[in-house]
Amino acid sequence: MAMLVPRTALDDLPAIEGGSMTRDSFLPFGAPVIGEEEIEEVVATLRSGWIGTGPKCWRFETQIAEYVGAAHAITASSCTAALHLALIAAGIKPGDEVIVPAMTFAATANVVEHVGATPKFVDVEPDTLNMDPRALEAAITPATRAVIPVHFGGLPVDLDAISAIARQHGLLLIEDAAHAIGAEYKGQMIGSIGDFTCFSFYPNKNMTTGEGGAVTTSREEYVETLKVMRLHGLSADAWRRFASKRLILSEAISPGFKYNMTDLQASLGIHQLRRLPEFLSRREQIADYYDEVLTDDLGVRRQYRPNPIHGTRHALHLYVLMLDLAAFRASRNEIVEALLAENIGAAIHYRALHSQPFYERTYGYELSDFPVAGQVGESILTIPCSPGMSDDDTDSVVRGVKKILNYYRK
Repeated sequence: MAMLVPRTALDDLPAIEGGSMTRDSFLPFGAPVIGEEEIEEVVATLRSGWIGTGPKCWRFETQIAEYVGAAHAITASSCTAALHLALIAAGIKPGDEVIVPAMTFAATANVVEHVGATPKFVDVEPDTLNMDPRALEAAITPATRAVIPVHFGGLPVDLDAISAIARQHGLLLIEDAAHAIGAEYKGQMIGSIGDFTCFSFYPNKNMTTGEGGAVTTSREEYVETLKVMRLHGLSADAWRRFASKRLILSEAISPGFKYNMTDLQASLGIHQLRRLPEFLSRREQIADYYDEVLTDDLGVRRQYRPNPIHGTRHALHLYVLMLDLAAFRASRNEIVEALLAENIGAAIHYRALHSQPFYERTYGYELSDFPVAGQVGESILTIPCSPGMSDDDTDSVVRGVKKILNYYRK
């Protein structure tokens, strides 16, 4: 039987203040879980002699479309690229407005800037952190062409309300599902509902291809544009040209982009997608434990989680805590730094977009313009919730969070 080590005063003192660290090794915010099948598939691809965009990408695209229930999936180099391609295919241009939530990653609005349109921010709901449908409806003008709701952290937005508003005003619905592969809304997979849905397969996402993304759609009229524009605007891609035993001329029919995924990346994806259900289940186990022990009396609140028996499933890419800043004698940033010093990979997802220098300077926003997003952006922090975490890892996160929050409480 292991000897019990007596607790000391240093155990309760944050490491950043000279105390003992909660963990001996660093636990990253989100580490990918890569198995032998993924490794063997990558090796087979390397040995095949074809490592660019080719048969593994087509296989992966077919699997994504089948998984989410969409007619088409088009892989890309990132979710940002997928969002940009969706806006181009939709014909969004200078003079148009696209409505985005103020609480999201910069890429959601950046891609609107890239096509010369204007991102128009709206506030979010305080419990879900998702776009507020009432704010969306109030923000629509004659120049509004599209709306990009974000499934924040993996929690589906109120798609009934947002879809109805989009239809009523003739707006395209482009879902930013960077956090939401595997999420469900009232029994429908995210990826099968909007005009376009864009996913991320970045290393810390729910599944990974190293870097990469995809856009799903069932709108046939947009598919060819998405495919052509992701690879230089050429009418025939490299795999189809070089795999053919006859001459296939490729013509530049549009000034496209270098946004294609490679077979090396897709080699990871075809097995990661198969393992996604087990990844999601483990995230839910960890989140259930956090919900149970990280209670409101610690000075934090959590994002709303729906009961899956009603058909809506949170993908739990992020497990976020929002601090009651008045309850602490340290700032949010200082608390995150203290958690990092405990070897716990806490992070900030995200500062509100209207408080970021470019958007603040360009559009003259003040923090109070979108009060919910502004307040959340100053108080939110993220703790590790990844499928590769052991029970001991999870316990260490809880111990570290409690230690830091209790120490800095007023």
